[in-house]
Amino acid sequence: MVPLVVVLPLIGAGLALAAARRTAWQRVISMTVLVLMLALASALLWAADTQGPQVMFVGGWMPWEGIVLVVDRLSALMVMVSTTVTMGVLGYSIGQGRSSFDEESDGHAPLPVFHPTILVLAAGVTTTFVSGDLFHLYVGFEMLLAASFVLLTLGGTPERVRAGTTYVLVSLLSSMIFLAAIAMVYAATGTVNLAILAQRMGDIAPGTVALLHLMLLIGFAVKAAVFPMSGWLPDSYPTAPAPVTAVFAGLLTKVGVYAVIRTQTLLFPTSRFDDLLLWAALLTMLVGILGAVVQDDIKRMLSFTLVSHIGFMIFGIALGSTVGLAAAIFYVVHHILIQTTLFLVTGLVERVGGSSDVGRLGDLARVSPVVGVLFFVPAMNLAGIPPFTGFLGKVGLIQAGVDHGGWLALTLVGASVVTSLLTLYAVARVWGRAFWAENPQGMTGQGPVRGGHHHALGLGVLVPTTAMVAVGVALTVVAGPLYDITTRTAVDLMMRQPYLDAVLGAGVSL
Repeated sequence: MVPLVVVLPLIGAGLALAAARRTAWQRVISMTVLVLMLALASALLWAADTQGPQVMFVGGWMPWEGIVLVVDRLSALMVMVSTTVTMGVLGYSIGQGRSSFDEESDGHAPLPVFHPTILVLAAGVTTTFVSGDLFHLYVGFEMLLAASFVLLTLGGTPERVRAGTTYVLVSLLSSMIFLAAIAMVYAATGTVNLAILAQRMGDIAPGTVALLHLMLLIGFAVKAAVFPMSGWLPDSYPTAPAPVTAVFAGLLTKVGVYAVIRTQTLLFPTSRFDDLLLWAALLTMLVGILGAVVQDDIKRMLSFTLVSHIGFMIFGIALGSTVGLAAAIFYVVHHILIQTTLFLVTGLVERVGGSSDVGRLGDLARVSPVVGVLFFVPAMNLAGIPPFTGFLGKVGLIQAGVDHGGWLALTLVGASVVTSLLTLYAVARVWGRAFWAENPQGMTGQGPVRGGHHHALGLGVLVPTTAMVAVGVALTVVAGPLYDITTRTAVDLMMRQPYLDAVLGAGVSL
C-alpha cells in the first residue's frame, strides 16, 4: 500500500487531464482518488501504529542503492490529514463552479487544469511525507512548486501573476539551498538515504555536521515561512482563489515543518541548533501576530496568523523533548485543519459580502448567520479557547517549555500566551467589524448594494465548509486518542531505532 499514496494521485492527474473537456468526469476522478487515498492513509496509520514503520524498496533495490519509501506514524498521520483537507478544498471548488476562479478577468482561464494540478500537488505532498532519502524529498518539493505555481496564478490576473512570481523566486531559492545541501551531504557521507545518514553522521567532523545541519535548516525554514524568511507568504497567498489559498495555508508550510522534524530527530539528535530555533520560534510568533492585528483584509490577517503559529511548531521541535515534540505534532495536525477551514469560510464571506476587506463589510451575522457560526467556531479554535484542540496543543507546548526550564524556553512560554491573546484579539476584531458592525456601504439580505462581486451561497460551498468545521470539532472530541498517537510518534522519533530497524533490518546499531 505504501507507494499507492503517491501513484494514485499521479494516475488520477493523468486521467483528469485527459478528461479536460468533461468537467463531471474530472470531478468524479479527483474525488474518487482522494477517497481511496484517505482509506489507504487510515490503513497505513493503523499498520504503522500496531506493526511499526511500513517500508517499500522501490524496484527491489536495497537502501544504499535505490529509493526507499517509509511510512511511520508521523508519515501516515500527515498523509491522512493532508488528504482530508484536500478533499474539503476540492469539494468547495466543485461547489463554487468554474467562474469564481476568474472573477476579475475575462472568464477564459484554463480552469480544466485545476483538477489534475491539485492531484499533482497531493502527490507532491505525500511524496515528501513518505520519502526515505533526501533527494526524493527534494523531488517532492519540486512537484509541489510546479503545481502550486499553476494554482496560484489561475485566472491570469496581474495581481496573481505578480504574487506567483514572488512565490516561485523564493521557492526556487530555497530549493537551490536544499539541493546544495544534498550535494554536500553526499560528498561528506556517500549517501542520501536518511537511515544510513543517521548512522554515518557520527563519523564525520562536528564542523561539517553543523554546516550540513544549518544548510538544511535554512532551506526548510524558507518553505515553512519561519522568520526572517516569512515575508513572501502574506503577499502571495491572499491573491489566489479561496480553495487554492485554503490548501496552500493548510499544507505547504507544514511540509517544511515536517522536513525539520524528520531531519532534526533522525539526522541531528545531538548536533542541534536548539537555541537558534527557539529564537526563530519567538520572532516568528511575535512578528507574525503583530502583523495580523493591524490587517483590515481577512485573508492577509489569516496569512499573518499562519506565519505566527508556525512559531508554536518550531518551539515544540526546538525543545528537544518527547513532550515538546508530541505537542508540536499535535499542533501541526490541528493547524492544518483549522487554517484550511478559516480560508474556506473567508471564501464564503467574499461570496456573501463581495469582499474580504472588513472596511467594506458589516452586519454579516444578520445577513448570513450560518457564515457567522462557521467563522466563529474555527476562529476560537485558532485562538486557543478551551476546550478546542488549539488550547490543548498550546497547553502541551507550554508544559514542555516549563519542563525544559531554560530562560529562553520560559520566555517562549510567555510569548505563547501573548501570541494566543493577540490571535484572539485579531479574530475578535474581524468578527466585530465584519459580522456585528453596521455595513458602511449598506447591506441588504441579498448582498452589498454597491461594489464587490456577490454570489449567493449554495449547498455546493456550504456543505464542504461545514464538513471541515465539523472535522475540526470532531478533532476536539478525539483529542485524547490523537494525543496518545502523537506521543507514541514522538517517542519513536526520539529513539530512532524503530525507523532504522524497519529500513536497514532488525538489530542495527547506531
